[in-house]
Formats: sequence, structure tokens, C-alpha cells
Amino acid sequence: MLNDFLALGEKIDLEDWIVGYYYVEGARGYTPTDIAAAIAAESSIGTWTRVMTENKRVKRFAGKVVDVKKNYAMIAFPIELFEPGNIPQLLSVVAGNLFGLKAVKNCRLLDIRLPKKYIKSFKGPRFGLEGIRKIVGTTKNRRPHIGTIIKPKVGLSPSATAKVGYEVAVGGIDHIKDDETLTDQRKICPIEERLSKMMCALDKAKSETGKTVLYTVNVTHDTSKMIERAEKLIAMGANAVMMDVITCGFSALKELREAIKVPIHVHRCMHAAFTRNPFHGISMVVVAKLVRLAGGDQLHIGTVVGKMHGELAEVKASQEVLETKLTKGIKDTSIPAFKEFLDIKERIFEQNWYNIKPVLAISSGGLHPGLIPEAIKIFGNEIGLQFGGGIHGHPDGSRAGTIAVRQALDAVMNGIPLAKYAKTHKELKRALEHWGYFKPKL
Repeated sequence: MLNDFLALGEKIDLEDWIVGYYYVEGARGYTPTDIAAAIAAESSIGTWTRVMTENKRVKRFAGKVVDVKKNYAMIAFPIELFEPGNIPQLLSVVAGNLFGLKAVKNCRLLDIRLPKKYIKSFKGPRFGLEGIRKIVGTTKNRRPHIGTIIKPKVGLSPSATAKVGYEVAVGGIDHIKDDETLTDQRKICPIEERLSKMMCALDKAKSETGKTVLYTVNVTHDTSKMIERAEKLIAMGANAVMMDVITCGFSALKELREAIKVPIHVHRCMHAAFTRNPFHGISMVVVAKLVRLAGGDQLHIGTVVGKMHGELAEVKASQEVLETKLTKGIKDTSIPAFKEFLDIKERIFEQNWYNIKPVLAISSGGLHPGLIPEAIKIFGNEIGLQFGGGIHGHPDGSRAGTIAVRQALDAVMNGIPLAKYAKTHKELKRALEHWGYFKPKL
């Protein structure tokens, strides 16, 4: 029966199929081809036995295994299986029951290719990369966007939070965000009071610097309450919001984007539960594509050089699918899941984004001024570099930490080594003495 789902080498019209790229390993006795066929069946019209209700019409909607090489499989699903604009249903097909099949030892959804008609059923980001740059004033100089997370994550009062916000705003920050665990803990830091005091602090800073700073207040909650909260805070003066997309869901992000007219910063906490294992789960590349469809304006992708796990190939691929109009494919093959299928990967998974605006990728997690040269070497200038402890841990405080980041950025943008620049810039000098420089792995 599984042979019914094999179409190895068959040419397909990519505008009529959604194609998944999978790493597959079978339990004992099952080959990668067996597993690929089982996925195509389970995710489309098949089940564990033949059924009397199957007919010629139904067979038109079967998934097809179009290629298998070693442990890598390309599986195509007819576009008719998918409801336009419905990410939960998309995931139910390409990443649903397949992970629970007993025959599957390991399976990882590495990438998906989406036809024009499916992409056109989404609106994508309202602002996107260029909209964010316009707000904070980096459209012309194209330098990396600089952000900070208020630290510690929780525990500060609204007044203390706003004081930190003022210090980093005066220091030259572009973006301030709540951390992922801070929402509306009433006994610690009520969200309305926090927002009100933060926006007052940012208004004061703007009167001194002339610079607009985004504050993404964390509105994460059940979808209806999240939207209600966001609308209330925007009416109070919020100029951006933040939400945790994995814990809230992609459809929650899509509904939030429809409801409000300020930028949405998307945090990815909990993603590593299914993105970290290179042989099982779902890649961050897929998450990035879905966030772009759903309407996030900014999304965390990892740092490579910081504290959070993230292999170079996958982090760079995530940046590419967020920020380019045409995704050309992954060139780097440094992780196992991209080594064997490179020729097909580049041919099949070139992705045109049509009407969907590019998203600002955010590199965050353990960054400090000494890592900026390597971060820019990896990501280039079209990136948001976000610092928590790497600003607030500066020996002279958060303002000095922000100034040190801007000084390190200026040095890199002007081709000056950090050590040389630090000789005449005391904040950077102190930061480098405190944290050091990037040390590549041997």
C-alpha cells in the first residue's frame, strides 16, 4: 500500500504542491523510503489499512514522495489539501501525526516550499524590516539595529524599569523590550503602570536626543486577552508590542497583526524543545517562515557566538528566509541535516515571498560589545543585535553599557579594531576589560 505514495523522480509543478524536506530514520526494519512513504500517506489520504471509501477522486489528493537520498526525503502534498491562510492546518499536514508513527525513529522537518497562491493568502508583517528602520531612523545609514532587554527579567518595579529605559535611550538604543517571562505580574510590575512610566521616560529621552525608541511591551496571553491587552496599551501610548509565538501560537500572532497597527516583536521561547535536535523535530527555518507569513515584524533567530544554541547554517538560513524577497537556498552545510540534499535543496526550495514584507531578524542571547565584530561578520548590517546582560552588566551601568555597544558598532562600521578604538573611548574600554573579545573555537 505504501508504494502507492512513491513517485520517485516525478516532475511536479511547484505551484500546485507544498513540498516538505525531511530528515528521516526508520525504526528497525524500516528504510528511509518506507518512512517517507508512511509520512506521505499519514499526512494525506492514507491510513494503516486499505479502506472501502477510497476512490479515484480521493486518490488525487495523495501525498507523493518525489525523492529520497540516504536519510533525506522530499515529500509533496497537493495544494488542495491546504486551507488558505491557515497555519495550524498547514502544520497538521506537514508536521502532524508523522512524529508519532511507531515506524519512525527520527524525523525532522527541515524546510517547506510554499506556492504563490498559498503565500498570497497571508498579509505578512505590517511594518517589517524597512518599517522598523524608518521608525528608529536607520534607513539611510543601514547600520545594525541595536536593542536591549530589561534585566533582571523580573523583579524590577515600574519606576525602576522606566529608569533603566531612560538610561539606555539616552545612551543610544533603538529598541527596548520586556523579557519573555514578564507580562502583568500585578504584585511585581503591573503592565499598565510599567508602560506609562516607560513611555514617559522615553519621551524625556527623546526631548534630549531627538531619537525615537521602540518599547515592545510583552502582551503574551490567551489570544483574545492578548489582543484586548494590546489595544488597551496602544491607546495608552505603546508604540510596539511583543508576544511569545511558540507558547501563544502562530494563529495568535496572525490575529494580533490583524487587530493592531504597531510593530510586533516576536520572541521564540520554547522553540528549542523541537528545533535543537538536528535529527528530530522542526527546524528554526520553518518557524521563521511561518512567523513571516503570520505577520511578525521582528523575530529572534540566535547568535551563533552567544549563550544560546544555534548552528551557523540554520541561523543564517533563518535570517535569509526572514529578510530576503527571494530565498536562494542554504549554501553552508555544517550541520548534518543539510549535507546530503544540497543540490535538491537549492533547486526546490528557492522561495519567492511576493507580497510578504521582509522581517528584521534579531540576534540575541549572551551578546556583549566584544562580540560585535564577529556578529556583524556573520549577519552583516541587516540585523538587530540585542543585548541584556551585555549592556546592564557594564561596570558603569546601563547607560555606559549602551554607549559601549554603540562605540563597538561604530568601530566595526569604520573598519577600526576594537582594541584601537577603545583607547579613546572609555565605555568600550571598560566593557572589553570586563568581558573580553570573541574567542573562536579551536
